[in-house]
Amino acid sequence: MRAVLIEKSDDTQSVSVTELAEDQLPEGDVLVDVAYSTLNYKDALAITGKAPVVRRFPMVPGIDFTGTVAQSSHADFKPGDRVILNGWGVGEKHWGGLAERARVRGDWLVPLPAPLDLRQAAMIGTAGYTAMLCVLALERHGVMPGNGEIVVSGAAGGVGSVATTLLAAKGYEVAAVTGRASEAEYLRGLGAASVIDRSELTGKVRPLGQERWAGGIDVAGSTVLANMLSMMKYRGVVAACGLAAGMDLPASVAPFILRGVTLAGVDSVMCPKADRLAAWARLASDLDPAKLEEMTTELPFSEVIETAPKFLDGTVRGRIVIPVTP
Repeated sequence: MRAVLIEKSDDTQSVSVTELAEDQLPEGDVLVDVAYSTLNYKDALAITGKAPVVRRFPMVPGIDFTGTVAQSSHADFKPGDRVILNGWGVGEKHWGGLAERARVRGDWLVPLPAPLDLRQAAMIGTAGYTAMLCVLALERHGVMPGNGEIVVSGAAGGVGSVATTLLAAKGYEVAAVTGRASEAEYLRGLGAASVIDRSELTGKVRPLGQERWAGGIDVAGSTVLANMLSMMKYRGVVAACGLAAGMDLPASVAPFILRGVTLAGVDSVMCPKADRLAAWARLASDLDPAKLEEMTTELPFSEVIETAPKFLDGTVRGRIVIPVTP
């Protein structure tokens, strides 16, 4: 089977498209014929070696895949079932989706919800599923359309693109943040009411800034998140799911104790299955397939390795889906 394989010798990492035997696959109770995988920021870090994402070598990257069950000893799945996998350390500690077959634990799989097909589910991927978890977090904390603008950082990326589309479709007024002015038309096409230059969130952080937003979805962390928190309206809520700008948070307690702001952490990797099923059910019903197509680029398997560094340059728009099975 064809696969992307990351290997390491001493301190040197190498990546190649190679052929592997099925008996080399790791242990698991479900074998899946992979139809589509994706390329995400975490995959880019793994492939380039720019961060210690990979915990075991050799490793097949790919934190996402969709496909059809080929063999199963798991009670919930049988051959022919169409399934989705996001996270669970796949592509980091367990071989992932950038291979024609994957053997995984059935507990990690989610059945493909109607009316999505395997390609659409891959187009959504971890980025879209994470975006929905963020939207659900805002809803759970009482942020509703009409409360005020919702600010979305990294709006032209995968999580941001899906979040912008989902929020706009539900009637929220979205303020889309991007460092690329050229993406303004794209973001308005997804439903953004306004486009904000990222520089407005990268300056010196005040304990409290002017109240601007009722809620936010942040993929950046660091100064961006700190500024976002300082400019939340009274009882505003920010769902934080990323660290593209850094792991630090140079903020004060002022937004929390003076405005009652909530910082809601969102983790997609180890998220319980019940929450995954709820998120995927909402994605199947709420996400416009036409908008999904607008934000997606299909990439040949052979171009995965050379494309990965573009994520780190911040030049990738939306989602990248990769047909795996020829």
